[in-house]
Amino acid sequence: MLIAVWLVASCKEDPKPQIEPTEELAVIQPEEVYEFGFNLNDFIVKRDTVRSGDTFGVIMERNKLGYPKIYQIAEQAKSDFDIRSLQIGKPYTLLCSKDTLQEPKCFIYQPNKEEYVVINFQDSIHTYKSRKPITYVEKELSGVINNSISQTLEEKGISPRLAYKLADEIYAWTIDFRRLQKGDRFKVIYTDKYIDDSIYGGINEIKAAYFEHKSEPFYAFEFKTDTVKGIVDYFNEDAKNLRRAFLKAPVKFSRISSRYNLRRRIALYGNRIRPHKGTDFAAPVGTPIMATANGTVVKSSYTRGNGNYVKVKHNSVYSTQYLHMSKRKVKVGDFVKQGDVIGLVGMTGNTSGPHVCYRFWKNGSQVDPFKQKLPEAKPISDSLKTRFLDAIAPVKLQLDNISFAEETLLENPLEENLISQVQ
Repeated sequence: MLIAVWLVASCKEDPKPQIEPTEELAVIQPEEVYEFGFNLNDFIVKRDTVRSGDTFGVIMERNKLGYPKIYQIAEQAKSDFDIRSLQIGKPYTLLCSKDTLQEPKCFIYQPNKEEYVVINFQDSIHTYKSRKPITYVEKELSGVINNSISQTLEEKGISPRLAYKLADEIYAWTIDFRRLQKGDRFKVIYTDKYIDDSIYGGINEIKAAYFEHKSEPFYAFEFKTDTVKGIVDYFNEDAKNLRRAFLKAPVKFSRISSRYNLRRRIALYGNRIRPHKGTDFAAPVGTPIMATANGTVVKSSYTRGNGNYVKVKHNSVYSTQYLHMSKRKVKVGDFVKQGDVIGLVGMTGNTSGPHVCYRFWKNGSQVDPFKQKLPEAKPISDSLKTRFLDAIAPVKLQLDNISFAEETLLENPLEENLISQVQ
């Protein structure tokens, strides 16, 4: 009996077991991913490229959007973007609803790496163009020529675009890059472009350069001489313009396939001697053709031999002509500036391949432009000269402090400085 009482008493004295409250599990939210101004987590994202036969309507139908809706979108979008301009191989993105239907809500087309077009039809339909954020990174580079500048840059993993800019844009009339010597050396301060901080967009600009050719130094400093028109030229340390009044070539990234030759034999004419009074620059069809100097268009026409061609009169002494265009972009009487696009490379007229035949007149006679002592470009004005010299002083110091030592370059080939970020 005593035992039973003790057991009952013991049970009453034992506290009830405490149930610990369960901890709420933390809900991990997916990291927000933004692109084109949208949170991609809100959509099913489908990426593709424009295929042969694709139109905006075909793409939408393939993704289960009804024709009445497609027609409505196309009609409202056409005032801001020509949906017929979609090009094969260009990427596009579809933002679709996060449900079993996965209905398209937004179409984003990228005509190039930087720009994109948004056709948003989630609620109302609106179309707009925008650009991805671009970051510019300043870099320094130096090198010694053993064979060619292209090979030297390739060994360092640098874009060949840098060689082109040095050879054809900056030193075109100062140094013949086909005759560089072993031991020639160079230093460059330039900027690379990055899209969305990750996509390499190529070399943006060369800020300054130094080239030592045959032991003679050649400085080049970028300077904007007209802030309204955005005209940029390169000058040496004494403010002398490195450019001539004429560009060296009417097309970029081209090669000379045939030079001025009065005794050239042409297979197309039975291997007979036919004087070739032009310089042929081979380039893909559609490549922009530029006016090599300021002037007025005096001919924009078509003939059986020339195909589509344009002739520009620059002054009382010089005129230039551009043959075999696929398309002419100027008309008689238009004033064009150096570098303006006047047509596109084609194969019209008597030609066996895509190129532009560039013809050069001096005092009414066709001559070889590469054998002429052409006038220099307009010098920098006296009012700008002082500003130029002040602006290049720290840049020249930076350029002079870049080492040529190959072992230093191997340890640290590029020094990078973030300059700016453009949204």
